[in-house]
Amino acid sequence: MSDANAAPEDATAAEPKPVRSTHDVNAMPPLGRAIPLGIQHVLAMFVSNVAVPIIIANAADLSEAKTTLMIQAAMFVAGVATLIQSLGIGRIGARLPIVMGTSFGFVPILIPIAVGMGVPAALGAALCGGIAMAVVGLLLPWFRFLFPPVVTGTFVIMIGVLLMPVAFSHVGGGFGVSDFGAPRHLLMAAVVLVVTLGMHQFGRGIWSEIAPLAGLLLGYVVALLMGAVDFASVGEAEWFSLPVPLAIGIEFKLAAILPIVLLSLVTCAESIGDIVGTTAGGLNREPTQRELSGGVMADGLCSVFAAIFNAYPQISFSQNVGVVALTGVVSRYVVAIGGTFLMLAGLFPKLGGVVSSIPDAVLGGAVLIMFGMIASAGIKMLSGIDFNKRNMVIIGLSLSAAIGLPAQEELFATYSENVRAIIESGLIPGALIAIVLNLVLPHDRESVGESA
Repeated sequence: MSDANAAPEDATAAEPKPVRSTHDVNAMPPLGRAIPLGIQHVLAMFVSNVAVPIIIANAADLSEAKTTLMIQAAMFVAGVATLIQSLGIGRIGARLPIVMGTSFGFVPILIPIAVGMGVPAALGAALCGGIAMAVVGLLLPWFRFLFPPVVTGTFVIMIGVLLMPVAFSHVGGGFGVSDFGAPRHLLMAAVVLVVTLGMHQFGRGIWSEIAPLAGLLLGYVVALLMGAVDFASVGEAEWFSLPVPLAIGIEFKLAAILPIVLLSLVTCAESIGDIVGTTAGGLNREPTQRELSGGVMADGLCSVFAAIFNAYPQISFSQNVGVVALTGVVSRYVVAIGGTFLMLAGLFPKLGGVVSSIPDAVLGGAVLIMFGMIASAGIKMLSGIDFNKRNMVIIGLSLSAAIGLPAQEELFATYSENVRAIIESGLIPGALIAIVLNLVLPHDRESVGESA
């Protein structure tokens, strides 16, 4: 393993290196190279990030003004959280190329809370959930034994596999569109897919690294020519607007807090999986305890910050883990530039409107590759373990639960809505099974060393 990929003993002391490499986590490439690579990360996650406040606002029947405020908050908060996660503040932040954004995992629980108790109660519960995640991150060094390679590698595979149906929904034109699967959607996705793959495999240097960006831009041009781009959000957006803390309000109701805190604790497994996926896919190593602890603490504290600024829980975005694995660009300063762009989109809503005008099908062609690369990174992680009967049972049962349960909702249809939301995620039951089986199954003689 090269020095560029080695984990620093004291990550807090790492300063940007005056080198041109994008394959060193602490390297600062020239701006002419770093800016398009940073924007590439933003394009990969932008629509998913703003979709959460739109969905919850529509369900809670918020006014157009409050909905716009929450969309703006989602962009601004994601930018701040990405800067904290990638650059770090003290012990907070993984200092890895990780992009933060609004978590979709909380939506099934936040919607009934927002509808039944009000959006302020949902934000109050999200704040408490963030505190719970931060505490887990603080204590994570004492619980690292729960996450050996067989568990973390399985996490990463689950994340990639569970996101694949989402990628194909984008390819078809997006959730709920009337012409889902229409030829025009498939054509736009195919253009992005072919251009991205071609440049990634046959391009050299920067041309290979910006393959997803090039695919998205060309796909956007095709969408423009086909009349598939809606500029309504650009015209309606303001030129400049400052985010206002507590504009929606915050209320603390125990019935809302309990399910969100429970889900927050389990969601830490997803955060760990994304951190492991980033280091495995981009740096070819396991994350350090400092990176894991700081990363999960950042998720939690940024979720607290998000609730204060009228946004929902923040977590690392898996599609950007796929970007790192696909491009091999691991400079955290590249991601910090993306975070800065997100902040600006929150301050200049018209800029955000332009990005949000990208059709779902165009995004689908890119994320289809990225999500597959996440699963590939998980397989790569598992290649270093012993495939004995113990480990194969852990992998097999965890994947069975993660993939099978969401496909058979009738099995748990009689449970409460909160319990259904946890099971339907697939990742949560799969992650719990992997952790529990790793603890209770006896070790073969050959596998004792790897569980340490």
